[in-house]
This record gives sequence, structure tokens and C-alpha cells, in this order.
Amino acid sequence: MFRNNYDNDAITFSPQGRIFQIEYASEAVKQGSATVGLCSKTHVVLVALKRNAEDLSSYQKKIISVDTHLGLSLAGLASDARVLSNFMKRQAIASKMTYDRPIPVERIVEEIGDRAQSNTQNYSNRPYGVGLMVAGVDDTGPHLFEFQPSGMTQEMVACAIGARSQMARTYLERNLESFAHCKREELVTHGLKALKESLNQDKELTVENASVGVVGVAETESGKKKLEAFRLYDGEEMGPLLERALAGEGTKQEGEGEAQGESMDTS
Repeated sequence: MFRNNYDNDAITFSPQGRIFQIEYASEAVKQGSATVGLCSKTHVVLVALKRNAEDLSSYQKKIISVDTHLGLSLAGLASDARVLSNFMKRQAIASKMTYDRPIPVERIVEEIGDRAQSNTQNYSNRPYGVGLMVAGVDDTGPHLFEFQPSGMTQEMVACAIGARSQMARTYLERNLESFAHCKREELVTHGLKALKESLNQDKELTVENASVGVVGVAETESGKKKLEAFRLYDGEEMGPLLERALAGEGTKQEGEGEAQGESMDTS
């Protein structure tokens, strides 16, 4: 029995209970450049690695602002992410017009999940070939959600998707307990360090290939909490963030080099 007997559409199950087109869409997510998300008690941070198709082209946008309290990062087909982000923007506007309030993060994630799942019930549709991490703040606090092509969504404390993301997940798992109490700058630093783990040894994070999105809540002098609107750091704005995140690593590498030199002298 050949695998392609059951992959002509997204509604037919194989005898093993698998829908191959969804697995193919998930493979598209794994081929996309890595993106990392982290959540603390006050902020959510998205960090993404950008790619350019060739030396003459610009870098692909990886983080998209949906509303003042909401944004997303993507791994996979950017065109599919654009369709989903436009849908999310319409839902966010509709919530403000109808209920005069920002749409709750969990609700909008459920809506894109339902939209993706419906593609597995119609013969003429295909799954979205993109994975998303949705970061937002609502009345219940900061939230980070992962969206998969199957339509499955789940809330995360930290997450990484895309190519070589397992290395980033390993870093997140090692430092998981510290994220809850991290301040904004510390959370961004952790995100950039996790993203750096997913790079090939011959590549580095630069202001051209990295971007950061941050949203959260801040406490005013009177003790009240106010929204820190979703902000995207890109281009030259990434310079100070990268310097802060990677400064310790440079010092550490120099120390290791000196230690190796001393051991060679004494041998």
C-alpha cells in the first residue's frame, strides 16, 4: 500500500488514522526559519529569525502586529500567515465595534483554529502551511498560544517552532523556571539566546536577520496596571537588544580562550 493513495486531499484518513496533507503542512512549518516565544507574569516576547530568498532580496517579515494588545510570529508559508493575520485583524476590529473592547486572546486563537480545522472537512481546501505563535494581553493577563496547521491550539509558557527549533526548545526547557518572574529586558535576552541556539555555527544574529515583538502590562505609580502596546523591534532598533543579549557570551568565550591558553603553557 503506497502512501500517496491517501494524500490526494485533506479529508481522507489512511488506515493508520493519519491525514497526510496535514503532515505535509506541518513539514512546511519545520522548513521555515525558527521563531521563539516566551511568557512571564507581565510580558510576552516573540523573537524571530528572518530569511532572504537571495542576496538581492529583502528579508521576509516574520512578526506581525494584529492589534495594540496582540501580535504573532510565523514559521512556514508567509502567504498563508498573511491570510490568517488579516482574518485576525478583522475579528479584532469587529470585537471593538460590537462589544467596545479588545478581543480576548484565547477567543481569537480558537477562531483561527476553527478556521484551519474546517479545511480538513472540505474536499476543495488544503491545510494552512504555517505555524503561528500568538502573543497578547487581555483582562486575565499575558498569554502565549501556539497554532498548528491541524487547527490544534495550546497555551504555552515558552515555545519554539521552525527549522532547528529543537535546540531553542532545549534552552527554553533549561531556563523554564526563571521565565515567570523575568522583567521585560530579561525575557527579550532569553528569547534571543534561545534563537541563537537554533543557528548554524557559521551564522550570527544581526540587526538584519532578527526581529522582536513585545507586549505586556506595566504598573503605574498609583498601583494600577496599564497596557504596554505591542511593539515590533526591527532593523537598527535591534542593535541595543542584541548587544545586551550577546555581551555575556563574548566575555565567556574570551575567558574560555584564556583558560585554554594557560593550560597549554603549563603542559
